[in-house]
Amino acid sequence: MLVLEDVSKTYDGKRMAVNRLNLTVNAGEIFGFLGPNGAGKTTTIKLITGLLAPTQGRIMINGVDLATAPVEAKRNFTYVPDHPEIFTAIRGIDYLNFLADMYDVPASVRRSRIEKYTRIFALDGALGEVIQSYSHGMKQKLVICGALLPQAPLFILDEPLVGLDPLAARHLKEIMKEHCAAGGTVFFSSHLLAVVDQICDRVAVINQGELIICDRVERIKSDYAQSLEDIFLELTKDA
Repeated sequence: MLVLEDVSKTYDGKRMAVNRLNLTVNAGEIFGFLGPNGAGKTTTIKLITGLLAPTQGRIMINGVDLATAPVEAKRNFTYVPDHPEIFTAIRGIDYLNFLADMYDVPASVRRSRIEKYTRIFALDGALGEVIQSYSHGMKQKLVICGALLPQAPLFILDEPLVGLDPLAARHLKEIMKEHCAAGGTVFFSSHLLAVVDQICDRVAVINQGELIICDRVERIKSDYAQSLEDIFLELTKDA
């Protein structure tokens, strides 16, 4: 589903933010992507989403090369950033319809999906209001609803639970599991290690731009005989 081959990113020709990263994320799994602040997580996600171009290496999304066929590749994923940056002068419903248009979601299908997801995240009563009037949590929910509308094979979620109330967070975790049970994939970056431990099939830890471990959660905990939090702190203690 998602393949990174020897991917590197250098800033200013000097500082190596990501160094020869190789990852394969399979269909049907929730993949946790961990690392301390400044480890290269955000840069990696920007590379995967096409917001940055790699200095070297190749990124394949559902078999499509992001560099040579960027539009086709981007139709295979949706993205929830760590900070919901949206044009706030439009109404919530206009934002959702815009995203549905971008992904060619038919009108009949989009109506039912908009009703479903905005009801789940308790936004259905606010869709007629301008986004500027939304709280941070409401904006986060709107971005999540927009990312769910196309039902793309790959969800890329960067700290998606920040700003969500406990009920909304539970709903999102359930949707992530349902998506993968149906054959989809979730690439999930978070500092909430207890959540990662709870829902992820495999995790990768990046530190100082380099991959230091990638394996199933159960195997990592078994090998180290520690909690995921203790393992993470041990692996990144030099950060």
